[in-house]
Amino acid sequence: MRITVLAENTSIGDDFGYEHGLSLYIETDKQKILFDMGQTELFWENAQKLGIDLSETDIAVLSHGHYDHGGGLKKFLEINHKAPVYISRYAFEPHFNGKEKYIGLDISLRDNARFVFTEDSYEIGRGLMLYSCNDRPKIVDMGSFGLNSFVNDKLVCDDFRHEQYLLIEEEGRRILFSGCSHKGVINIAEWFAPHVLVGGFHFSKLPPGDVLEGYARKLDSYDTDYYTCHCTGTEQLSFMKNFMGRLRGISSGESIVI
Repeated sequence: MRITVLAENTSIGDDFGYEHGLSLYIETDKQKILFDMGQTELFWENAQKLGIDLSETDIAVLSHGHYDHGGGLKKFLEINHKAPVYISRYAFEPHFNGKEKYIGLDISLRDNARFVFTEDSYEIGRGLMLYSCNDRPKIVDMGSFGLNSFVNDKLVCDDFRHEQYLLIEEEGRRILFSGCSHKGVINIAEWFAPHVLVGGFHFSKLPPGDVLEGYARKLDSYDTDYYTCHCTGTEQLSFMKNFMGRLRGISSGESIVI
């Protein structure tokens, strides 16, 4: 499996743009998958530089309903005319950072016929599953990070019911993709026990110290290789590497084979 980072907060060099967001291009033996579309059209611009034809993408997955993962959704629908887009049925609920900053998706796209709205679990195909884990018990409650949603015309703390995870089973391995791990990356590692976990940990606002060290040591106790990015935070990533032997960061323009 090859994973190429089309958009992320950092870049491998001046040739590739970066932004606060995430987009991953996944190539398996059978399918080409786009996981998230970043904040802008940057994912498409970087794909062109890398020689990746996104019009040939077979499947698209939106991890959750925030602008920095779905801001490029309109562009993807314009350049690709065949791939279904798998998205939580809660993703188009209005989402806010605090009370006034809207961080949700473009509501005008909501009725697109290419969207496949998912429930708590959805089988895309053999070895390809989506899960939301909304009813699974948490061993660590990370809270809402000050993020909110409008539910039944009321502003409430976001429970991230719109967040879903892509699990690919290939050659006896379980590779899990998580956009931001809002429900808690430790919980996600516990729920899935993946061989590989790729995505953001949402630690960027957590200062290096005893709490972050504890989280790092807990993650390191699992038999998992971690490739992290985006909302983990560069300072936090550097700190966590002191306690995790199988952790590395990935950046825009980079490809890895796992």
